[in-house]
Amino acid sequence: MASGREKAYAYLKDTVLTDPEMQGAFLSEQELADRIGVSRTPIREALLMLAAEDLVELVPKRGARVAPLTGREVRELMELRGLVERYAAERLVAAERVPLEELRSLLERQRALTGAEEAHEFIAVDHRFHASLVSAVGNTLLDRHYDGLRSRQVRAGVVAVFNQQGRQKAVLDEHEAIVDALAAGDAQAACAAIDHHLQSTLKVLLDG
Repeated sequence: MASGREKAYAYLKDTVLTDPEMQGAFLSEQELADRIGVSRTPIREALLMLAAEDLVELVPKRGARVAPLTGREVRELMELRGLVERYAAERLVAAERVPLEELRSLLERQRALTGAEEAHEFIAVDHRFHASLVSAVGNTLLDRHYDGLRSRQVRAGVVAVFNQQGRQKAVLDEHEAIVDALAAGDAQAACAAIDHHLQSTLKVLLDG
């Protein structure tokens, strides 16, 4: 059973920090404690953990503030994702171990989540799409490293969907291009499709 701190940490990271409306907002420890069903102590402990990851800022006499994604942070996020995802694509194509069935299944699931009210779930599946590619490499340390990007990745994806009408359709097309290249065993085309996808997301976020 998860501890109070673990419950608070997971809720904050997966729900609060990925909400575009919470960017830059101050958090109420008591409100969070009531919502999660724990005391304020686990909330404080979870906020300290998130502050160590630079996901929240602890402001003296004001409390914890959700740290907004800066332009520099978004650029660095996309650069790092590109390095990891291109590496995964190249390794999997070379070893003929591309998880095509899983990727196609996740893509079809995304196709059913095109409404604005489903943006959060759409991006959650989006993360699973990319994470499944990385996970298939079979490198535990790489998985752990990539998973550490999840909160920022989901937050950036949700913001991008809200920033540009039609972004969900574009994401589906970009994911399909990645899958098609992988299915064809063309690592170069897969890497190009990954780069196009990440650069398109970056542009939407910076133009926001």
